Amino acid sequence: MIGKLFVVATPIGNMKDITLRAIDTLKDVDIIFAERPRHSLRLLSHYGISKSLYLYNDRNWQKQIEIALKLVKEGKNIALISDAGTPAIQDPGYRMVQYFRQKNIDVIPIPGSCASICALQASGLPTDKFVFLGFLPRSPGKKKKLLKTYGFLDATLIIYESPLRVKKTLNYINEILGEREVVIARELTKIYEEFLFGTPPTLISKVEKIKGECVILVKKSD
Repeated sequence: MIGKLFVVATPIGNMKDITLRAIDTLKDVDIIFAERPRHSLRLLSHYGISKSLYLYNDRNWQKQIEIALKLVKEGKNIALISDAGTPAIQDPGYRMVQYFRQKNIDVIPIPGSCASICALQASGLPTDKFVFLGFLPRSPGKKKKLLKTYGFLDATLIIYESPLRVKKTLNYINEILGEREVVIARELTKIYEEFLFGTPPTLISKVEKIKGECVILVKKSD
């Protein structure tokens, strides 16, 4: 009997932000593929879960997908988890899902935390339509092109950004999109969770020493 792939969302910060179904799934599967096994061990230990962990990331996904497929064909049930949040959102998890779908393997989503949605729901910006851009390209030209392409749609923009590049990204947003309303969410669900509100120029001085990965939300074009 062929096994299944379970795509399991894990907490983005607060350990309690995991569903009962996710806990049960992680206990029931045979093997877990994780973006950072050492990091994931903390969560698994917290809930008394002991499983074989396989590394799965941007560097080794091609090799690991084949290993995962072999295990599933042997009847093993597999869980895929990311560093934090929902797998396949801005990580190589989608490649495994895509490959398994092509092989007619059942893929079961186990929903839960997602930084982009968490930030959006507390931002106060319109939620009827939104565009998720993930991490912007590092190239200034490609970054500007992406902002021009999506920045004038009737939708809130959601961007992931490193604390080291938040200031530059705000400058690009101001240059391409103007002084729109922007919300920066950082350390979501953690002790130092913070939301910053303003326009790019007013926020630049507030992010000089910002820590933790950020979600930047930009109000849709008027």
